Amino acid sequence: MLEYSEPVTKLIDEFKRLPGIGQKSAQRLAFHVMRMAEADVERFSNAMMEVKRRIVFCDVCNNLTDVNPCRFCSNPGRDHSMICIVEEPFNLVSVEKTRSYKGVYHVLHGSLSPIRGISPDDLKLANLLPRLKPENNNDTEVKEIILATNPNTEGEATASYIARLLKPLSVKVTRIAMGMPVGSDLEYVDEVTMDKALSNRHEI
Repeated sequence: MLEYSEPVTKLIDEFKRLPGIGQKSAQRLAFHVMRMAEADVERFSNAMMEVKRRIVFCDVCNNLTDVNPCRFCSNPGRDHSMICIVEEPFNLVSVEKTRSYKGVYHVLHGSLSPIRGISPDDLKLANLLPRLKPENNNDTEVKEIILATNPNTEGEATASYIARLLKPLSVKVTRIAMGMPVGSDLEYVDEVTMDKALSNRHEI
């Protein structure tokens, strides 16, 4: 079996610690780094260190940001009466790409998963309920909370839990619609997606 020198092995091992990176991918990344110019490697490592030093959680919505509160929470032009709850910061980016949502966000940084040992205490939910008070929300009453967790078992469980949590508070709670993706073909749609599409049908 081919053995790499210690520095190379350590680099491969570090890449393997990243999510979704196996042995072969880690090797490719390690050898790519070795082929990079020293200035490029330095720029790459500096970018990682800068992220660790400057990026923090927004005190209001838990988004990753270099200013606190983040640009969504501090923007008076956003509709603070609507809060969209997402699992991860990159989900927030997906919603923003639509250019149609003008409210604010709440990032959970995960979803409920008994199998993986993730309970409600592990999610960033503690600062959600205080946001429903106008004095903690730019003097604005929250009229709607949109549950935009992923359409899988964990996302559904998370949405159900939050809906039950909010039910006594008399705030409108909605769930993003699910079903047939635009441009898809019925022939290739699985039964769960089709069931959701039928359940979420609307009159035209």
